[in-house]
Amino acid sequence: MFLRNPLVLAACLLTLSSPVWASPAQSYDFGQPAPAAKASRSVEVVMGDMSFDPKAIEIKAGETIRFVLVNKGQLLHEFNLGDAAMHAAHQQEMLNMQQNGMLTPTAMKEMDHGAMPGMKHEMKHDDPNSVLVPPGKTAELTWTFTKATSLEFACNIPGHYQAGMVGKLTVSQ
Repeated sequence: MFLRNPLVLAACLLTLSSPVWASPAQSYDFGQPAPAAKASRSVEVVMGDMSFDPKAIEIKAGETIRFVLVNKGQLLHEFNLGDAAMHAAHQQEMLNMQQNGMLTPTAMKEMDHGAMPGMKHEMKHDDPNSVLVPPGKTAELTWTFTKATSLEFACNIPGHYQAGMVGKLTVSQ
């Protein structure tokens, strides 16, 4: 049998034990999350109800930024890094969360989705390029930007992006 060959057996065992074959983590062509200790600088972003201040952020490729997110509004807000297409897709996910009662105007509820009819998988808000910030709270997101590109930072809670809660993020060489 072919498994008696030590090289074939070793290759099979390596393949089966390799974390590469586990459920793949979502990857982003513009960078990846990083520990706050690796940040080369901090950028404070103040969230109002339907606004970000500043509206534009300039970054250099290779830089690791610690975003300090201060929600001074009355509503739950999100800080999400991506391009317009990523935001459009995420807005649909957030709408689904809202329609299923998981997302309220001021909080994200923990829910048992196994008991919900029609739910094929658990809904979570755990993307590494995104953080939710409740009203009156502060949160952080640290990201290493790997290449020059044009991105947006946005709140994808239903209606917030459309109301103007989006900013430009330019990563230059």
